[in-house]
Amino acid sequence: MEILVCIKQVPGTSKVEVDPVTGVLKRDGVDSKMNPFDLYALETALKIKEQKGGIIKVITMGPPQAKDVIREAYMMGADEGALISDRKFAGADVLATSYTISQGVRQMGKFDLILCGKQTTDGDTAQVGPEMAEYLGIPHIANVLKIIELKEKSVVVEMDMANTIEVAEIQYPCLLTVDKDIFQPRLPSYKKKIVTKDREIKMITLNDFEDKDEKKYGLNGSPTQVEKIFPPSINNDRETWTGSAEELSLKIAAKLKELKFV
Repeated sequence: MEILVCIKQVPGTSKVEVDPVTGVLKRDGVDSKMNPFDLYALETALKIKEQKGGIIKVITMGPPQAKDVIREAYMMGADEGALISDRKFAGADVLATSYTISQGVRQMGKFDLILCGKQTTDGDTAQVGPEMAEYLGIPHIANVLKIIELKEKSVVVEMDMANTIEVAEIQYPCLLTVDKDIFQPRLPSYKKKIVTKDREIKMITLNDFEDKDEKKYGLNGSPTQVEKIFPPSINNDRETWTGSAEELSLKIAAKLKELKFV
């Protein structure tokens, strides 16, 4: 089975600045890690490989330092990896990112199964996986909680539909976005780190794409734009009251009325 896992390097802290002009995260100098939800997707691929055999490839989009998450994927058991990187891809919104990765996937080959984490911790849109599937022209299922059965031409999964848990069968090739705890991610292996330290990471740029129209990538290809960035206001005002229960109740009622909450 040919499996592709989409992974992403995200900030390792919530204290990340936003460029006030472009509206994108300032990632330079910020500690990074693999997106936690992608660890679940990678572990799912590894479990499937253990059961059915096959090859696991990983793909990510980002600056050159994003190679680190591919190295981490190698340490967990991935066989091949590719980095989509080009200055023309900078500042992409969800739609442009999805299209860019779908173009990169076409350069990686054909796959029976593409796995993505449910969402990323820096964007939290949960849209990239399904949008990629639409661009690739393959069926998809989001919020997968469990792989029930792997058949010869299809996979049966359990998915979270907010108010219900549903079971669905989907034919290959397809894309699944997996929720947390579908499997417990394994730790990177030091032995695999030594074995894979010189393993090639394929570099993919705009020149490698079938569609080389620059207007479809990065800020140029992003239909959504950030108009204004500002820090949230912080209200540290406080009052301390003492008195009996009856006195405090009257004070609270008066304060709520003053603030026009009641």
